[in-house]
Amino acid sequence: MSTAALAERVARESYGRLIALLSARTRDVAAAEDALADAFAAALVAWPRAGAPDNPEAWLFAAAKRKLIDAARRAKTAAGGEAEIMRGLEELEADMSARAIPDQRLGLMFACAHPAIEASVRTPLMLQAVLGFSAERIAAAFLLEPAAMGQRLVRAKKKIRDAGLGFEMPGPELWRPRIDAVLDAIYAAFASGWSDPLGVDAERVGLADEAIWLGRVLVSQAPDEAEALGLLALMLHLEARRRARRDSEQRYVPLDEQDTTLWDRALIEEAELTLHRASALNRAGRYQLEAAIQSAHASRAWRGLVDWDAIVLLYQALGELTGSPVARLNAAAAIAKRDGPEAGYEAAEAAGAHYPVLRDYQPYWALMADLCAKLGRTQAARAAYDEAMARETDGAVVAFLKQRRDNL
Repeated sequence: MSTAALAERVARESYGRLIALLSARTRDVAAAEDALADAFAAALVAWPRAGAPDNPEAWLFAAAKRKLIDAARRAKTAAGGEAEIMRGLEELEADMSARAIPDQRLGLMFACAHPAIEASVRTPLMLQAVLGFSAERIAAAFLLEPAAMGQRLVRAKKKIRDAGLGFEMPGPELWRPRIDAVLDAIYAAFASGWSDPLGVDAERVGLADEAIWLGRVLVSQAPDEAEALGLLALMLHLEARRRARRDSEQRYVPLDEQDTTLWDRALIEEAELTLHRASALNRAGRYQLEAAIQSAHASRAWRGLVDWDAIVLLYQALGELTGSPVARLNAAAAIAKRDGPEAGYEAAEAAGAHYPVLRDYQPYWALMADLCAKLGRTQAARAAYDEAMARETDGAVVAFLKQRRDNL
């Protein structure tokens, strides 16, 4: 592996851990990001010349630590401040083993979700500071201009620094106001990784695994938090189907056509046990409902059929709980499976009329195309397939939709 490729891999795999580690002692996320960026730049110069170090993460930590201390000196840190930063960072460096670095990302996520941080920026802040998402990528996901999102993130990081917010895991009485934002950020990271089933996107590879790891850590810290359990169960159910989402020629395979023998039974079993633990707490929430829907789909692996009655009811409950247009659309798709294409079409059309935003949503047009085709409305189906393809960025899905259209 070239030194440039090694640096890229380490950046992808260790960015969040290093940022959390560096900023835990300085309380300055922006300064940690700047220092780590300088450390990566130094690595690209030093590693080709001297060879890659045995522990690249430790090398980067030490380089970033020096950058932080230099910055503190230039800023003429208040008396004792520089010494405190040095002492904290050196203690961490001494604790780092030859094989691993401490992982304090969950603490950083809870700091980003502090009530002092504006609610609308908590999840974006976690995505950038902990998981390394760019401001441009976050802005696109939240339908904002990159400059506006960048300004919000800068203000939030300044708030963490100026208020000296702690990065320790809060007790149960304090994490309740923060837990929703933490869960949403973990799921956003998972969804980004899950949308790259082949692992070919350098920005997204490994994100699903990282999110599941964070979910496991959160559950270990908060074993009685029903929605944390629900989120973990949801991610495990979805990840269990990764191998079946493309065929041997890398073509897209919809869920109800997937080969269940390719599903990971161990992950499904873990998901089921985790969902059972959540249900026993008797505090239903969004992620538990979504996990229950995936559990109903997973039953096809051993029963050979899906309980569409249950899925319709679960999506309807999810829609009532969250007010989500997508939940209502998915309920329409389930109604089509249960009651036939005419009933599904009427439900989908009603959802689109009630939530106009759905008319710019690719799955809405894909569903309408499929239902129109089944109802013999060929012209309407072709038009709907065109609308769906125009809104899809995944080449395999576009090819699937085009084939369905061409087969009309």
